Amino acid sequence: MPFWGKVIGTIAGLATGRVWIAVIGLMLGHQFDRGFADRFTKFGPDVSAERLGQLPDQFVQALFQTMGHLAKADGRVKEDEIRAARGLMHRLGLGPQQIRRAISWFEEGKQQNFPLVPTLQKIRAGSARKADARGLFVRLIMEVALSKPSLHQQERALIWTICTELDVGRVELAQLEAMLRAQRGFRRSAAGSADTRRVNAAYRTLGVDKSATNAEVKKAYRRLINKSHPDKLAARNPDAALLAEAEKRTREVRGAYELLKSRRNIR
Repeated sequence: MPFWGKVIGTIAGLATGRVWIAVIGLMLGHQFDRGFADRFTKFGPDVSAERLGQLPDQFVQALFQTMGHLAKADGRVKEDEIRAARGLMHRLGLGPQQIRRAISWFEEGKQQNFPLVPTLQKIRAGSARKADARGLFVRLIMEVALSKPSLHQQERALIWTICTELDVGRVELAQLEAMLRAQRGFRRSAAGSADTRRVNAAYRTLGVDKSATNAEVKKAYRRLINKSHPDKLAARNPDAALLAEAEKRTREVRGAYELLKSRRNIR
């Protein structure tokens, strides 16, 4: 869960010189962090393919149009932005025809006369009672925007317009940006690279692709456990080596599933 709300609340309270106000600041900051988590991080560090695959067409269309508009804001679309947008198409599980549509929407958004505000207002109206849907929209936009080293002033101005239309405040935006930058920094670190290798190995162990749904991951896990569990071999009177191999395989499958279960928020 994010912690910046607690930090800011506590510091503001301590600035008054009164401990009880600092405690209140901590409590209020904790409530803010909980709200931030519900809105932006309830789908885990990496929004699952299953969750993304459930997004309505209107949402996806507006998403890629807005991405295109934001990417063009500084005058030229960068390779990092194109790569990040294509990566999102993969996470959405789009087929060839759908990818062509997404690229077309991205190109539409790049036009100078693209109606950004009316497009965002439609998204807001369509998710009037779903703050998490609006938060997810902003989060995905920011993931692509932060794919390059820095943001230009024009881009930040457009991001604030997007946030204003979707009821995301400045403190929430700052915390979201800090969280995404921290995640990117971790992935690029030695520890992050090792973590990525562990996750990739878990997918290979279960024999599924990263684009698999949570249901498909569960199915693969149950199939492999059913196949390799030592109890299944008992009726055949296996020798010690075969039994040890089955136990090892079962541990590997369980470990892989537990890792993916945590990362993908599988219930």
